[in-house]
Amino acid sequence: MFISKHIPFWMLFALLGLLAAAPLLAVLGYTFTEEGTLSFTAFSEALHNERILSTMEHSFVLGLLVILGTTIIALPLAIIRTKTQFANKNWLDIVFTIPFMTPPYIGSMGWMQFMQHNGYYESIFTVPAPASFFSLAGMVFIMSMHLYPFLYLMLRNTLIRINGSFQDAADIYGRSPFMNWIRIVLPLLLSTYAMASLLIFIKTLAEFGTPATFGKQIGFYVFTTEIHQYLSRWPVNISAATSLSLILLSVCMVIWYLQNIISRRYAYGIHSGRSSIPAPKKDSQAVRIISWFYVTVILLLSIGVPYFSIVATSLLKVRGDGLQWDNITFSHYIELFSLHSEGFYALMNSFGFALVAATAAAVIGLFTALSIKDASNKPQKLMDLTSMMPNIIPGIVFVVGLIIFWNARWLPATIYNTKWMPIVTYIVLFLPYAVQYTKGSISQLHQSIHASNAVYGTSKLTIFIRIWLPLLAQGILAGWIMTFIISMRELVGSLLILPPSVSTSATFIYSQFEQGDAGAGMSMAVITVFVTILFITIMNWIQRKALTHS
Repeated sequence: MFISKHIPFWMLFALLGLLAAAPLLAVLGYTFTEEGTLSFTAFSEALHNERILSTMEHSFVLGLLVILGTTIIALPLAIIRTKTQFANKNWLDIVFTIPFMTPPYIGSMGWMQFMQHNGYYESIFTVPAPASFFSLAGMVFIMSMHLYPFLYLMLRNTLIRINGSFQDAADIYGRSPFMNWIRIVLPLLLSTYAMASLLIFIKTLAEFGTPATFGKQIGFYVFTTEIHQYLSRWPVNISAATSLSLILLSVCMVIWYLQNIISRRYAYGIHSGRSSIPAPKKDSQAVRIISWFYVTVILLLSIGVPYFSIVATSLLKVRGDGLQWDNITFSHYIELFSLHSEGFYALMNSFGFALVAATAAAVIGLFTALSIKDASNKPQKLMDLTSMMPNIIPGIVFVVGLIIFWNARWLPATIYNTKWMPIVTYIVLFLPYAVQYTKGSISQLHQSIHASNAVYGTSKLTIFIRIWLPLLAQGILAGWIMTFIISMRELVGSLLILPPSVSTSATFIYSQFEQGDAGAGMSMAVITVFVTILFITIMNWIQRKALTHS
């Protein structure tokens, strides 16, 4: 093939190693070496640092509580979505993904604006907002509302795949429907639930946006915010940052390993020759009312409240005057789109960085996916694992590694403190999306296509351009869109690696919120969310169009 002939496997693997492996090796090297010799002093001091130990405790407690919170939300939703009148309402799945696709720091800011003193809660209900919201419980609630779609979709998919014969067997079992569900259906869900819960735990440990906004206000610091503080506040403590990053990396790798064991050993076959759809049952009046009420409340809390708060804040002249028609203004948006304004520069920087990063990631992802193919040999499996590392390991660990790597004294040149630094950071963090979407397109191609290429009778470059690119275009474009969306709203990497006096939409939102100018920050947040929804809609339209023509 053109790729394997003109871009050798080892060159591509070396590029992936530079992007994904070098930052991690830099973290290890900085943590365990001192003046060129092996040393465990910095890591040992970190393990005996009371502040770091407190941070670890906070992170683990938060992770466990968020698992509990997402379970309380997602499990009833999955049951309602598959076992009641909502089974045919497929549009709900798209709506339920909106909280997950909303940048967490934006959702957190929305809830803070709603529940703060003299906030929207008091304006609407004319009673003081519960002070207990600004606590660990409130933080768990906000993060659960952001992450529940992930658990919901996995549980729903498993419930859909459970064969109708299992439902029939449960009816014949001879006990109450509730006990039958506990004894038969629930065990079939445990494998999926365990895997999803571990992934949610990792996502909670790796999350920066909500801890940096809400957690900071209540004084609850976790891995990510502590690492950020060590690198962004004087005196800078790189050793503590790398040691904490290594602890976070180790925890996530152990959890990832456990997740793989569960997926291999504790999965159940839930398909057979019979129909996978159980006989429809008519819902009782009580079930219909409870189902509608529960779905409505979840959508209101996960989408309605934060989005209302974000949009309302972006339109207010003076926040203290509340929701009144004479207090509505579009001045924040006008300022945002005014040439030479700080917000406009930040927005253009985000577009520019995301455009270059997404395009570069799409190209690298295409070559990587074509080289991996079906990962039939060890080098291909190793390349596949290397390309997936940024999805397994928290982004802030990679950011710390990139800072250390690009400041190494032995480098002849560096991109640190240049505009190339955020671009390279986005490529490193979000390359897995480009690889996985393209791999998905390759896996759908029939083997006969590979054979037909050999008899096409023209050059390999022509085959690549005329055959491979059109066939893989959907996956390449989907990967490009996802990389672009997430790069546009990336916060933690942007805060740590942007050159002086350069900002992006995410850092603009964060800084305006910190400085008390919530209106300007929320107007940028509305634009960011609008761009996200627009691009997701385009991607879904492309995928549906591809399915109709397949």
